[in-house]
Amino acid sequence: MAQIRPFRPEDLEGLYEVCLKTGDSGQDATSLYRDKHLLGAIYAAPYGRFAPHLAFVVEDGGRVAGYIVGTADTRAFETLLEDRWWPMLRAAHADPQATPWAERTTDQHLERMFHKPNAVPDAVVAAHPAHLHINLLPHLQGQGLGQRLIDTLSAALTSAGARGLHLGVSEANTRAQRFYDIYGFTRFSEQSTPGTIWMVRDLT
Repeated sequence: MAQIRPFRPEDLEGLYEVCLKTGDSGQDATSLYRDKHLLGAIYAAPYGRFAPHLAFVVEDGGRVAGYIVGTADTRAFETLLEDRWWPMLRAAHADPQATPWAERTTDQHLERMFHKPNAVPDAVVAAHPAHLHINLLPHLQGQGLGQRLIDTLSAALTSAGARGLHLGVSEANTRAQRFYDIYGFTRFSEQSTPGTIWMVRDLT
């Protein structure tokens, strides 16, 4: 039976795996990337490393089958990653900036993000400084675990002093958009980023 519990250091590889297996708008992205750790290095692992108190996993059959991770202060977390996370990845992965965008491999598109991380618009962060990333393997979706994960992290973020929460979702991932609509997130219409919809929710 699947259960939600706090993240443990030994769960780190599970974060990478679930991130990859849900990385194509909720579907398995394994076939899209040669390096199976690239997605997780952006969207999952640094949270387990630097904000483990705001990371929770779904354990199913002794394995990590889902997670929610986040931070109470997006700008502070961005600074921390710039100091302690991105330099290691930049040393291991060349910047593909010189390669035209249309000619880059899927791996190179992610490697570019190591060298130039995506910035969340100031208008989004101003009233909703916390953010999250959540993923569940398909066989566990539709069972209420997503809502329980969001509730668990929201309580932890509130205890950490966060007053508002945001997330970014791909325009192509309409299923995820519907999920967030149901659970109280609203679209932030004042700021748009190509390919990304910003959604926010008050915590207080």
